[in-house]
Amino acid sequence: MADSLTPAEKKNLISRNLQEILGEDKIDEILKTRNLKIYWGTATTGKPHIAYFVAMCKIGDFLKAGCEVTILLADLHAYLDNMKAPWDLLTLRTEYYKEILTAMLKSINVPIEKLKFVKGTDFQLGRDYTLDSYRLATLVTEHDAKKAGAEVVKQVDHPLISGLIYPGLQALDEEHLKVDAQFGGVDQRKIFTYAEKYLPALGYAKRAHLMNPMVPGLTGTKMSSSEADSKIDLLDTPSLVKKKLKKAFCEPGNITNNGLLSFIKFVAYPIFNEFSVLRKEEFGGNKTYTDYEELEKEFASEGLHPGDLKNSVAEVINKLLAPVIDAFNQPRLLKLSAEAYPVAKAVKSKGGKKGQQQQQPAAAAAAEALASKLDIRIGKIIKAEKHPDADSLYLETIDFGEEQPRTVVSGLAGLVPLDHLQDRMVVCLCNLKPQKMRGIQSCAMLLCGSSKTDDSKVVEPLSPPEGSVVGDRVFVEGFESCKPDERLNPRKKIWEKAQVDLLVNKDGEATWTNKTLMTSKGKVTSPSLRNVAIS
Repeated sequence: MADSLTPAEKKNLISRNLQEILGEDKIDEILKTRNLKIYWGTATTGKPHIAYFVAMCKIGDFLKAGCEVTILLADLHAYLDNMKAPWDLLTLRTEYYKEILTAMLKSINVPIEKLKFVKGTDFQLGRDYTLDSYRLATLVTEHDAKKAGAEVVKQVDHPLISGLIYPGLQALDEEHLKVDAQFGGVDQRKIFTYAEKYLPALGYAKRAHLMNPMVPGLTGTKMSSSEADSKIDLLDTPSLVKKKLKKAFCEPGNITNNGLLSFIKFVAYPIFNEFSVLRKEEFGGNKTYTDYEELEKEFASEGLHPGDLKNSVAEVINKLLAPVIDAFNQPRLLKLSAEAYPVAKAVKSKGGKKGQQQQQPAAAAAAEALASKLDIRIGKIIKAEKHPDADSLYLETIDFGEEQPRTVVSGLAGLVPLDHLQDRMVVCLCNLKPQKMRGIQSCAMLLCGSSKTDDSKVVEPLSPPEGSVVGDRVFVEGFESCKPDERLNPRKKIWEKAQVDLLVNKDGEATWTNKTLMTSKGKVTSPSLRNVAIS
């Protein structure tokens, strides 16, 4: 098919449904003489979910347009991004990704004979690549590295060096894979512009970049492997798919951040060229839409009920997943899935109830080690004032129920008004090594929810549960009997490791690895921020 297409027809296939293209003129020039070489990279972390069909549909377009397509199984990136994939599972997860992505492509009838899979560590540990990494390190500032990964790498106040390296390696992949363009989600844009800036500085050509829109998850936010409520896994059963879709965010007439409509637009239409709504005759009967705009317009006017949309999307998803599930219903792949993503086993608890989840021994020990080390307590600010030598700092005198109150230095100046801190009950980490900040020793850390963009930062102190008193201990749900360390060893980076998993969830609850932070009085919360980091 590709041999009979004109450059303009190839370009149309390559660019359809993309949100943005950088370097479009380069693509036009290349297509005049040969086919485009494109790569798409995916970090082999959590299990792929149905949003991956968006990328698979585009890979199908690229192959139909005659492009030479490489899928990079970015195992090294998976480890560097705050160790989202443990080193001992990288090989298994990389194999899992290759198998399941192949099954997905086959399920939508994409010919894969000209598709190439490459594992990151097969070339990223070589001499030339390593030397380029060092050369790049002499050019890139911390600011640029952190900014580049802001939408992709998990952001914390004290980032590990691995997260700063991540964007540079993704840029170098373009040169070492010898491609003309990189394809990814629009959340990768900052990494793409980073690559356009720094590859020429190393003497390499600037590549083009193709960006897909981000498909909202079932909760209306980005679909994520780490958020169970936001996604449908590729091996979910038909009944589980329907159950998850019943809970999906889909307000009548609301076409903004609607994951179901986005799935129809970017997956169903490119594959089937139509979408059928299934409903009883008394509610209008079945109707097939050959134009997405008509479907969206009817939903916006509330002529199409969310319940009917959910049921119809469930039919499409289950149709797409059936071949994937069949492909994995064999001993070798069932074993691979279990080994790549070991799950907790249901055991009989001490109380005699069955079905409760118990972690793998090693994972449980690691979790308890972190959960038990942090001494988090409730305190009351009895005095708040400006730091005498730093405009960006406050001094808080906080009562933790000890013989003497503690002095705490925080970077809240300009973010939280002083009068909002006076006499406020707060949540603090109390066993960090005391540290001098502009000449004054800080003896604890005030914990806050924090949301940052390139242009602004919003911070608010966490709120203790109602009825809390000074000195109440905060613990991770399930670890209330653990005794914290008297003092954290700075060399072991306990706080830095624990912080990456401290988050305020969609319900405003403070959590660590999805377990609630709480006291004997109830849950620790954030007054208004949602889905943000805790620092």
